[in-house]
Amino acid sequence: MISVLVTGANGQLGQCIKKIEGNYNEVHLYFADSKTLDITNAEGLKSFFSKKSFDFIINCAAYTNVEQAEKEPEKSFLVNAHGAKNLAEVCKSYDITLIHVSTDYVFDGKKRTPYLEADTPNPINEYGKSKLEGERFIQQILEKHFIIRTSWLYSEFGHNFFKTILKKSKTEKELTIITSETGTPTNANDLAQFLLEIIQTNNDKYGVYHFSNQGEATWYDFAKEILKFSGKHESIILKKTDNYPTFADRPKYSVLNKDKVVNFFQTKILDWKSSLLLVDRSEE
Repeated sequence: MISVLVTGANGQLGQCIKKIEGNYNEVHLYFADSKTLDITNAEGLKSFFSKKSFDFIINCAAYTNVEQAEKEPEKSFLVNAHGAKNLAEVCKSYDITLIHVSTDYVFDGKKRTPYLEADTPNPINEYGKSKLEGERFIQQILEKHFIIRTSWLYSEFGHNFFKTILKKSKTEKELTIITSETGTPTNANDLAQFLLEIIQTNNDKYGVYHFSNQGEATWYDFAKEILKFSGKHESIILKKTDNYPTFADRPKYSVLNKDKVVNFFQTKILDWKSSLLLVDRSEE
């Protein structure tokens, strides 16, 4: 039996992993939220791991509020950078493989073709900077790691663009959505399944990988499909804007190239529109 710790268990990705744990009989998952395990507390981590044994850690714990990170970058760096560093050090001490979830926001968005793992990161906001520093700490400290960059995560759980549009569609007749950012909406359920597949395959090709759904879209495109999904596309007016004021700068283009992950893991990745149709409607 493979023993796996999932940090950040109450976040949307953690909940997506929990939803499918019954599909993986050879994997025993231990879920820890921030109250159970604070990854920013190095001494607390050492105490926790001195009593429990794991083969893998899937780190879903993250500070993900991009706007707020500009106002309180120290909190973003504490979780995303130093928390990742603490986990890498514990993993090294106890010979644990770390699977760490990162972001497309490590890139500046100046490219116009999908980003490769080998492309040089250049984050333009504090959230992206904190996630990149976390990646670098892991790479410096720990050989046995998988850093999985993903993009525009959504699901039936937590707070995300998908759920925001669904909520607004119930009370508003008109929505204005930005068209000046292009990326790939990624169903967190697909990512959850891939993370557990990494563990099951017992792969030792460590390093950085990109995983998102296939294709690309603007936020406007994504909103349009969400309204179709909910059956509200004919009753709501959807307007485009290329200038939506935000506190944090965001990359204009952050589509990720998935060739490496497809080749190394033989994984099949759904198109983002197809995957959207599979989200659990019971949580609407």
